[in-house]
Amino acid sequence: MTAMAGGALEGRVAVVTGGASGMGKATVMRFLAEGARVVVADLNETNGQALLDELTEHRDSMRFVRTDVAEEEDVERMIGVAVEEFGAVDIVFNNAGVGGAFGPITRTEVEDWDYTFAVLARGVFLGIKHGAAAMQAAGGGGSIINTASVAGLSGGGGPLAYSSAKAAVINLTRAAAVELAPDRIRVNAICPGVILTPLALGRADPATAADRFAQLQPWPDHGTGDDIAGAALFLAGDDSRFVTGEALVVDGGLTALGPGLTRQLRIDSARAGAVGVNRGTTGQGATVRYRLERPEP
Repeated sequence: MTAMAGGALEGRVAVVTGGASGMGKATVMRFLAEGARVVVADLNETNGQALLDELTEHRDSMRFVRTDVAEEEDVERMIGVAVEEFGAVDIVFNNAGVGGAFGPITRTEVEDWDYTFAVLARGVFLGIKHGAAAMQAAGGGGSIINTASVAGLSGGGGPLAYSSAKAAVINLTRAAAVELAPDRIRVNAICPGVILTPLALGRADPATAADRFAQLQPWPDHGTGDDIAGAALFLAGDDSRFVTGEALVVDGGLTALGPGLTRQLRIDSARAGAVGVNRGTTGQGATVRYRLERPEP
C-alpha cells in the first residue's frame, strides 16, 4: 500500500460497492475524509448522481460506476475504473446488498433464492476475485472488506435466504484470507447488527424505527451507517495490519444478548404473510409473489 501522510487513508484508492446509500455511502464519505480516492459502485444511478452532487468538493477524488455486483463484467469494469482513473486498488469494500427472498422455505421460489445469493454471495466472490487480482498485479498488498451480517452467525437473525448467503460470505472471507495472505492481502468481514439505513427501514418511519431498533440490543442507541464506516476504516488502514480472516461484529451487543430478530421484528419467514423478494435500494421494486393466510398467533 501507499505510505500515508495526513489522513489515515491518504494516497490510497478504495472501491465501495453499494456506495450510493446507507452503510456504503457513510463509508465513502469517511474514506474521502481520510484522504482516499474512491470509486463508488452502485446499481442505482439516481442515488449515485445524487451522491456526486452532494460531494462536489470531492469530485476530483471520486468516480461513480453503475455496477451490478452479480455480473462479472460489471465488477471487472469497476476495478478497471479504479486502476485507470487513480492508478491502483488498495481497498475493496464489498458492501452491496439486498434483503433478498422472503417467505417460508416451502414457498420460496428458486429464482428468488438464486437472486439473493447472486447479489450477496456471488457479488462478494467477484469483488474479491477482481480486487485481489489487481492488488497482486501491483504487488503492494491491500485490504478487502466484505459486508456479512449477524444473521450469518446463527438462525433467527434474519430471513432464511439472506442469513444463508451471509453465512457463506463469512466463510468465503476466511478461506480467501488464508489464500491471499502470502500476497499481504487482508480479507475481513463486518457483521452489522440492526443498522438504521434505507434498506433496513423500507417504508417505516425513521423516528419510530430508530426507537424500535434501539430496543433490540443492550446498547441504548440504534446503529447507523457511521458505525459501520468506522469499522471499515479500521479494517482498511494500518491499525489492522495483523488482522485477517475475521468477522468483526458491530451490533451494540445484540449477539451477546442472542438476536432472535425474526421473532422480535415479526419477520419469521413462516409467519410473515407473503412470499417474494426484496431488492433493497437498487432502484428495482420488490416482488410479492402472493399473500399467505396468517396463522393464528
